Amino acid sequence: MRLETAEAYVGPGGPECPMRTPQLALLQVFFLVFPDGVRPQPSSSPSGAVPTSLELQRGTDGGTLQSPSEATATRPAVPGLPTVVPTLVTPSAPGNRTVDLFPVLPICVCDLTPGACDINCCCDRDCYLLHPRTVFSFCLPGSVRSSSWVCVDNSVIFRSNSPFPSRVFMDSNGIRQFCVHVNNSNLNYFQKLQKVNATNFQALAAEFGGESFTSTFQTQSPPSFYRAGDPILTYFPKWSVISLLRQPAGVGAGGLCAESNPAGFLESKSTTCTRFFKNLASSCTLDSALNAASYYNFTVLKVPRSMTDPQNMEFQVPVILTSQANAPLLAGNTCQNVVSQVTYEIETNGTFGIQKVSVSLGQTNLTVEPGASLQQHFILRFRAFQQSTAASLTSPRSGNPGYIVGKPLLALTDDISYSSQGNGSCSVKRHEVQFGVNAISGCKLRLKKADCSHLQQEIYQTLHGRPRPEYVAIFGNADPAQKGGWTRILNRHCSISAINCTSCCLIPVSLEIQVLWAYVGLLSNPQAHVSGVRFLYQCQSIQDSQQVTEVSLTTLVNFVDITQKPQPPRGQPKMDWKWPFDFFPFKVAFSRGVFSQKCSVSPILILCLLLLGVLNLETM
Repeated sequence: MRLETAEAYVGPGGPECPMRTPQLALLQVFFLVFPDGVRPQPSSSPSGAVPTSLELQRGTDGGTLQSPSEATATRPAVPGLPTVVPTLVTPSAPGNRTVDLFPVLPICVCDLTPGACDINCCCDRDCYLLHPRTVFSFCLPGSVRSSSWVCVDNSVIFRSNSPFPSRVFMDSNGIRQFCVHVNNSNLNYFQKLQKVNATNFQALAAEFGGESFTSTFQTQSPPSFYRAGDPILTYFPKWSVISLLRQPAGVGAGGLCAESNPAGFLESKSTTCTRFFKNLASSCTLDSALNAASYYNFTVLKVPRSMTDPQNMEFQVPVILTSQANAPLLAGNTCQNVVSQVTYEIETNGTFGIQKVSVSLGQTNLTVEPGASLQQHFILRFRAFQQSTAASLTSPRSGNPGYIVGKPLLALTDDISYSSQGNGSCSVKRHEVQFGVNAISGCKLRLKKADCSHLQQEIYQTLHGRPRPEYVAIFGNADPAQKGGWTRILNRHCSISAINCTSCCLIPVSLEIQVLWAYVGLLSNPQAHVSGVRFLYQCQSIQDSQQVTEVSLTTLVNFVDITQKPQPPRGQPKMDWKWPFDFFPFKVAFSRGVFSQKCSVSPILILCLLLLGVLNLETM
């Protein structure tokens, strides 16, 4: 076989007769002359491995550079031998000019940083790299030209005069292939775009278009009913927007309000957080968190599947306002009617979802001053639907029947609580006393100018709350209608006669809530109950002439276990072995475990000696 070009003519058995034109550059076209039965095999990537520009531009990795005008043919590979590194062949260049195997692309899609070299972008001119692959670990897609190769068996090649890059490699079958790189411009250019106008727009959109984009959230089928902990869906008819019922919670050391905290289905809980205002005068009427309407101007979706048709009134549960609520108003230096407490009551009916939602709001007034703050309380309560009126008014149990550690200590007026606030001042919102949890709290009360009696009354009310609790539930499931299930709280006030000062005012500064409790019932299932509660006050005296502006108050909660444990059970009784009735005449003595003092030991010894004598006679 011979590979001939227009530069040379090879006759059968004759010498080569080159025809050279010294001044004209000839258009080179190569011809492959194959024996009968041999055909070229085009391939865009020989043996699956596309030759790189670095491999073609330099003879490394075992390759050898050959003369531009000649490439010596190699023998076929011996079957069974491992694949060897291919021999690299560099092309000749007409007119002694070098040929760029991978010229720079006219459009460099990965050149994203003007004036800087983008990593692994082999077409970025700002990199100033002749061989980018020597620096980059790989080339990004689209940064090098696509290549096409035409391959034949290397055994049929004798000489190559091709100016195009060529390569000899071993395929997966162990056969050496001689490949020529073809400059196929169709691989490196986009097809001509079609012109789009009003006439063919619809036809092109129908031919090449697909389904429109849809939201992933909408494509997923929502569950049929709420599960415990699921976020509760809400719907704003005015804006046709689906959202979630939020229960802001305090985060960080300052307890700042986090608005994104969702309310969980069947998770009754209360949260407290603080809001700080840079300019309360403008936030008074613009901040939705202060506006009562923002807590009930929406509907609640009965079940999650309602979101597929939220406008259907059958699936919407309105939020019923059960308290008076006025819009915030800025009157002089006071922001009136700001929301300080939100309480949601949600009634559910199993898998049928939410049946009723009501909200009650607490409002207060804020003084417009620099650094003004507001502490808000959010309460969420769930209960079963279609309960009786008496049952619906009953507070949640703290045990059934015995108290559970951590549950509120029930009082007849309200849960027993103590006053404190995050900034150190005494707050109207009080912390509930939890059964079995000892606690200590302190706050500072700012005093108003008043006489001694009014001052004492104000401090007492701050310590024990308003109104003062009178009774405490003995068990965690006590019924308010049953007076026998409650015990009266004992009070021990300060003794006025203990001081010898006529111009002094005795004010309480500390309250210790002492709770005596015990376990009752079976040892295998003990139930905790309250035996007694006492409020113990500690006081200090101040002179009437002293101008006291604030006083530090302390509240302590102490639980004392007075359980009287029973005596531990004795060990298992020993077996009382009994002989037959007429086996021995002294059976009664043995059966009772002791010998009768009335009986003598001598008859027993005589009987034993007689038996031994009889046995000896029989053996003889």
